[in-house]
Amino acid sequence: MEKTTSQSQGHDQDPEARVIRQDEAASGSQSPTPAPQKKHYSFYLSILMLAVIALIVSWDVTALSLALPVIADQLHGTNFQSFWANIAFILGVAVTQPVYSNISNVVGRKYVLYASLILFGIGSIVFATATNMDIIVVGRLIEGLGSGGLDVLQSIILCDITTMKERPWWLGVMSMANAVGAVTGPFIGGQFAQEVGWPWLGWINLITAGATGVLAFFFLHLTPLEGSINEKIRRLDWLGFGLFIVIGTIIALPLSWADTLYPWGSWQTLVPLLIGLLLIVPFGFVENRAVAPMIPYQIFDNISIITGILSGEFYGALLNPVLLYLPLFFEAVYLETPIQAAKSILPLCCLIVAMSIIVSLLIDWRRKYRIALWTGWFITAIFLGLNYMVDADSTRAQAYAFQAILGAGLGMTLVATMITVLASVRKVNDEGLAAGMLVTARFVGSLLGLAICSTVFNSMFERGMSPLTGTGTELPESISVLRDASQAVGFIPRMREIHDVDAEVIQVVTDAYEDAFHTIWVVLAAIAGLAAALSLLTRQNSLEKEDVGRQGWKVPEGS
Repeated sequence: MEKTTSQSQGHDQDPEARVIRQDEAASGSQSPTPAPQKKHYSFYLSILMLAVIALIVSWDVTALSLALPVIADQLHGTNFQSFWANIAFILGVAVTQPVYSNISNVVGRKYVLYASLILFGIGSIVFATATNMDIIVVGRLIEGLGSGGLDVLQSIILCDITTMKERPWWLGVMSMANAVGAVTGPFIGGQFAQEVGWPWLGWINLITAGATGVLAFFFLHLTPLEGSINEKIRRLDWLGFGLFIVIGTIIALPLSWADTLYPWGSWQTLVPLLIGLLLIVPFGFVENRAVAPMIPYQIFDNISIITGILSGEFYGALLNPVLLYLPLFFEAVYLETPIQAAKSILPLCCLIVAMSIIVSLLIDWRRKYRIALWTGWFITAIFLGLNYMVDADSTRAQAYAFQAILGAGLGMTLVATMITVLASVRKVNDEGLAAGMLVTARFVGSLLGLAICSTVFNSMFERGMSPLTGTGTELPESISVLRDASQAVGFIPRMREIHDVDAEVIQVVTDAYEDAFHTIWVVLAAIAGLAAALSLLTRQNSLEKEDVGRQGWKVPEGS
């Protein structure tokens, strides 16, 4: 304890860190409690459960990327149905994450965890037994409703059962599980769809969710919240839930289909988007009057947590487009198969995993996180920009080296962002809410990033194709679909099958793809540069807090 005290005093030179500790000391009604010093074996099994959740959520998102075209072909689905299979899942996640976070804070974590697992399991069954694409869409929607809860609760419960002092190490474990799911998902999804049978993607989800539920029931011991269930239900922000679901739906949908299903300038995109933005005003009034508001305004009381949440949103806006467009680059420019393209981005994925672990250990050792945050963002910005130099004439070594260092930057930022947010929270009871907000911010960022990149890609591809389409020249039948730039991404897997087109025409198409990808790297580099500049406002707060919140770990009776 003497070491802890001296370290905390050293950090008192930062006024924000001092204010945070003073505010915690002054909080009265929900005083934090010291964490137990010796860990029970059930604690480690609970950590295993959370790691499995991180794995299956990440795996479920990425596995379908390569499996969906095969599923659509076997079930005779249309492009429209394939599109909605993805949108349904995104929508289910988008409208539920803050809702789950708030309900778990009022009613209790385990009830919400069980509900999320049940929904995820039901969705997996519907998906695995589907006989047409419409049922696939329904199954993915239900899976999304469950996955939204699992994703946010994994971070929240980790905050409940660990102290700030020990959390950097455990965040590294969760980051590793999440990254392993992202790396293995495309391989497993592609292999299962082509070799084993795509229904097994659903059955594996069901088996894993069942095992997770068993671990949670027997080994996850959280301090129960006081009060009757009726009192807790009355405190819930029901009107806020309803408004948020409406707002989330009518904003997420146009962001998802903009320039893919409908143009940005169409009424189908603009009208719901504008209505959703206008509804934010009454939503703010409702939240201001709620007993337990869904949006925890109280946590946004210092510059570090604001920059941390924004950093998470920027991270989502970068990671998902990179994971989507980088393999497509290898397919379009190097004419690789989807499985080969998935292997080609292994340097990126492996370095994300490795650096998330290494940075967690370094932060746990040095008790500093700002340098990791700054370094991660600047590396990310620089090497996203350097990807502009990679084209069809580049060596594979150059392509792999740039993406590997980019992965290192993303891995550093992943862990440092979460630690920045949690270290900046004034009250230990608000750490779970802050973690939930960060997870939601990442997801919102991914929606925005994908929407921006889709628009940029289509616009630049259309410009690159203008030597062929702008002159009124009749395109060969095999590439005639490319007159519509919104079909460019969907056409990429067919690039390897073009044999009846002149080499000059193929070169124009390839150059159009290269220009589109290069512009995306520049846009993403600019976003990363903005995040890097914003991160400089972050202050160093103490990592020595040893309290847990009111739903913290409870030592099992008889232990």
